[in-house]
Amino acid sequence: MTTVSELKGQTVAFAASGGLDSCTVTKWLTEHGVKVVCFTADIAQPDETDFGEIETRMRACGAADYIAIPLHAMIADAGVEVIQFQACYEGRYWNTTGIGRHVIVAGMVPEMKKRGITVLGHGATGRGNDQVRFQLCTNMLDPAISIYAPWRDQAFLNRFRGRTEMIDYCTRHKLPIKASKDAPYSTDANLLGLTHEAGKLEHLTTSPWFVTPGMGVKPPDAPDTPEVVTVRFENGRPVAVNGAKTTAFQAIQQANAIGGKHAIGICTHLVENRFVGIKSRGVYEAPGMELLGTAYSYLLQLVLDRRAKELFDHLSLFVAKQIYQGYGFDLATHMAREAMRPVLDLMTGTVAVRLYKGNVAFESAADVPAQMYSEANASMEAIGAFDHADSEGFLRVLQVSARALAVNGQVTPPAWAVVK
Repeated sequence: MTTVSELKGQTVAFAASGGLDSCTVTKWLTEHGVKVVCFTADIAQPDETDFGEIETRMRACGAADYIAIPLHAMIADAGVEVIQFQACYEGRYWNTTGIGRHVIVAGMVPEMKKRGITVLGHGATGRGNDQVRFQLCTNMLDPAISIYAPWRDQAFLNRFRGRTEMIDYCTRHKLPIKASKDAPYSTDANLLGLTHEAGKLEHLTTSPWFVTPGMGVKPPDAPDTPEVVTVRFENGRPVAVNGAKTTAFQAIQQANAIGGKHAIGICTHLVENRFVGIKSRGVYEAPGMELLGTAYSYLLQLVLDRRAKELFDHLSLFVAKQIYQGYGFDLATHMAREAMRPVLDLMTGTVAVRLYKGNVAFESAADVPAQMYSEANASMEAIGAFDHADSEGFLRVLQVSARALAVNGQVTPPAWAVVK
């Protein structure tokens, strides 16, 4: 574990959001003789539009230099991959912060190498998942880079027990922080979504609707008229929204705006299992991911047969956990990507969904060359190549094992199936 005393005279590349932790750690490190170079990843955070302001704040806190890294295309491509895998963690959490940490590290490491910096610092706490993501992603991309985590440095912990002491410290040093002791919760943001946690949200008596949405509206405030949105996918990527061609970044941006307007993916509540072994509560917003991800799921229904769908579901759950736990760059995830490649080759089609007060529903699908669905074969009318009488032989084969189970005493109906 790297400590502040070991860093004296060295340079630390600090992943700075411009918030309370960033300001506190930057000032505290400089007081201990450490040169701090602040790196801010531009991952289209909806709550931070002026990176010049972040630079001003960080330099005022003692940063020797400041670098903003433009990562719009990277965060969009990462989000598309999450959609392709349907990689939701324990429900409908689209791994927005988890994949965001992978993107930040992937953007920082090359910039650090250019400047000869070998220590990456971050403000993630010792109770959360982000410390693991920063650590593992950095270790995998460049084993020569060491990590400095102040929340695991006893000297820092002796000085700061939490937000109150940090705010007092920043106030005493007249640092330009935005945080206040009265903040009801904290928020992490990027293009793909918002994560709200801590503060009053730690109390289960606090409704998730206590959160003020940052990417849309609550369902009662959404339009009273439904809206149909059409998304065109080609080889697994969204290439058009409502008939207009888009890049992946533009598709997510537009889906955020349209979905947010209709309260799609707003204030999703989850009490989840953190990697460190504790339960935590999060309230998530991801309108664009929910809109595009749901449309993509309908395309999957049309294309995958029974066995392919079963394997896909295993990959989906596996990759969701990999991203959440910070293993998005390892061999296992690479293997999953390779397994997914044949699916992506088939994922072309146009899907329309209907949005209404927080709900996304299937509207229509067209131009899906690889679809397995056949209207003729599925029809109950006397058309198509599937003759109802053909099922007689199929059922004769199935009944052999069913009868054998009964004869050999291997059938035990549940209590509700027993007539009394």
